[in-house]
Amino acid sequence: MGEAVQRNGAGRVDGGRAGGAKTGAAFRIVMAAGLLLTLAVNLPGQMTFDSVVSLTEARTGIRQTWAPAISSGILRPFDGLLAGTGLYVTASAALLFLSLMSLPRLRPRTAWTAVVVGGFLILTPQLLIYQGIVWRDVLFANLAIAGFVMLAHASEHWTARPPVLPLAGALVCLALAAIVRQNGLILVAMAAVALGWTVRAGGWRRSLAWGLGGFIAAVLLAAGFNQLALPSEIPEALRKDVGFRILEHYDIVGAQAHHPTLKLKEIAKADPEAAAYLQAHSAQIYSPSRIDTLDNDPVLGRSLWKTPATAISAQWRHIVIHTPAAYLLQRADVFRWTFLTPNLEMCLPVAAGVSGAPGMLKDLGLTGGVDRQAQGVVEYAQHFYRTPVYSHLFWAVAALGVIGLLIRRRDPADWVFIALMTGALGFAASFAVISVACDYRYLYLLDLAAMVGLIYTALDPPRPRRA
Repeated sequence: MGEAVQRNGAGRVDGGRAGGAKTGAAFRIVMAAGLLLTLAVNLPGQMTFDSVVSLTEARTGIRQTWAPAISSGILRPFDGLLAGTGLYVTASAALLFLSLMSLPRLRPRTAWTAVVVGGFLILTPQLLIYQGIVWRDVLFANLAIAGFVMLAHASEHWTARPPVLPLAGALVCLALAAIVRQNGLILVAMAAVALGWTVRAGGWRRSLAWGLGGFIAAVLLAAGFNQLALPSEIPEALRKDVGFRILEHYDIVGAQAHHPTLKLKEIAKADPEAAAYLQAHSAQIYSPSRIDTLDNDPVLGRSLWKTPATAISAQWRHIVIHTPAAYLLQRADVFRWTFLTPNLEMCLPVAAGVSGAPGMLKDLGLTGGVDRQAQGVVEYAQHFYRTPVYSHLFWAVAALGVIGLLIRRRDPADWVFIALMTGALGFAASFAVISVACDYRYLYLLDLAAMVGLIYTALDPPRPRRA
């Protein structure tokens, strides 16, 4: 492509560093323009109820929800420097786009296909709009992508002396990602596998030491970050494992709805009336699209929450072990909605404007509602609703395609992106067990990872290795 060529430490032709390549420069310009465009469209940030709660927690130092504390912990310093979410949104989006801008340095050349593919993907709602929404799902995805890109740089330029800065950056990003989303540990595990594979030439002991050591270091660092992020005041009700109990409630009601003859014997031992009510009304209240419908029946809600936690847990385990068909039907139905989103509009495909509890909005000095610009954001996203762009299945197939192409070439950085695609697919699969709603953002990482994989592949399309 007319690029200057030099050899890197590993002896591979590397023109991505030359800086004079027109295509490399064009790619970076497109990515930089994408960052500016998404900020122009979204600043100071689109906010939903969860976003407002996180900002309230960050500003007051009082725990507001059982969601990971790091969400508000990361918001806190940005809000302290410049009140609101504008600086946070800018930093989060910049983390992703700067990672993308660094991709040409991983390849010996940059093809114009990467400029075209990258330019198109910037115009999708997942990049143009989602990067401006104050959701921890977006932050998690950006941290994970940045961590793997840094690890790819480390693997591509690994010599006798490991590259400290990209490894440290990857460790920090992946440790933060692991506590932004509880199941983000899957990505840490895949990054550890990629790290071990990078040093495999030194023997299996060295490979195991690096992989296991990297995993343990990330977990310990994540624990430290989590401790630092905890608000100074935590209400007693939020000290308990409320999140898992909510999942148990959903699975019990869902299993009862899918298996009407199921007997809730463990709950009946503690509260016969609660068990009888759940057995009689679960089918009418339950929805596989989201857990919120359980709140539509106050009596059902009281029946669940007044039952001792030990009885609820015992009933959940009894269903999983003794009536697995009911449990698997429940989980399969919920995952079908989460992964396939059969009715996309019910799954919060986009968010714009500011919405939240009136009291919180007032305390934060925010004005709720959807202005003309925010309405334009919604209307723009709607043009993609019935296209593959809004399909997790499509992006899963794309991720598998990226894996297939990179396995043909098998350069050092390729293995890291294979690990990223595999981790994103595994992360999505984990929602078969933990999902309680079909919100599109929950699998945002899958879409974004596939997009990054496509861009990386388009930079220098793989060719079969010569024998």
